[in-house]
Amino acid sequence: MKPEKKVTGWGGDPIPQPDLSEIQTAADRLKEVIVRTPLVPLHSYDAKAYIFLKPENLQPIGSFKIRGVYNWAASLTQEEREQGLSTVSAGNTAMALGYTARLLGLPARCLLPDSVPESRVTEIENYGMDTVKLPIDELFNFIFESHWKQEQYSYLNPWGDPKMIAGHGTIGLEIYNDMPSVETVYIPVGGGGLISGTASALKKLKPSIKIVGVQSEACPSLQTRFMADGPVWIDMQPTICHGTAVPFVVDEMFPMLKQIVDDTVLVSEHDVKVTIKRLAIRDKLVVEGSGALPVAAALATPPEKRGKSVCIISGGSIDPDELREIIVMKE
Repeated sequence: MKPEKKVTGWGGDPIPQPDLSEIQTAADRLKEVIVRTPLVPLHSYDAKAYIFLKPENLQPIGSFKIRGVYNWAASLTQEEREQGLSTVSAGNTAMALGYTARLLGLPARCLLPDSVPESRVTEIENYGMDTVKLPIDELFNFIFESHWKQEQYSYLNPWGDPKMIAGHGTIGLEIYNDMPSVETVYIPVGGGGLISGTASALKKLKPSIKIVGVQSEACPSLQTRFMADGPVWIDMQPTICHGTAVPFVVDEMFPMLKQIVDDTVLVSEHDVKVTIKRLAIRDKLVVEGSGALPVAAALATPPEKRGKSVCIISGGSIDPDELREIIVMKE
């Protein structure tokens, strides 16, 4: 796959890692808002599999995004809140923003690609969001040319807001508090917000921990950027892992990711589907493609190499027809 060079940032400063005090402040804000998800052993006939699930698909909106979005919104001044809330998203971030706006009694709007299926648009609008469809190139220009600075709304940058990252860091706090002996954590990577927050917390609490970023073979943007050690825009292929389907890593996030990610793993579309089916049937969990990535990666790694492992299931937003086809498929 030959990377194509395009703009991959808005010219801002590198985004810093949140410190533990910022993450703990976020945890305090989120106590009455989120589900404090447990660590659940992956169902296995091998008692020594040592794979544990962090099921963020059990959050009120079905994904981890509520942690970062709510922490960002709750950090705004009253004047900033009254301007309303806005972001760019085609899925879970939009739903998290809508849910947050309803909790806080605020108006909210989302810019989204005009290719998003109407069923997903309806789902986002059900949270009370106003939606504006734009061609994908216009959306990228909105971000990379910093048009959001002229927003009348308070704008959440979905690829690097520090308060959002600190909110996601609460997952790392919970993992460590529940299992200090954890050795490896597998985390799906799209824009990088989840792995940045979670790994920042874990690395500060336990420097020896191994952080593995997981992506689909169809969209290896992080691994490609590590190999190139510079800006790249990959030729993304169709994937069931919609939540991690981002063809670049933004320049402002990359320095942090270089510090905290120890390894990257790619998973085939077939293995993602097999894992979705396994989680639905054996663990009774409905999981989206991106959420299945870490489990597939851990299962493909010898236990002696990964040790006691935690897999973050990022969300459960999967199309019902897609899920039905996967469950009845022959492996």
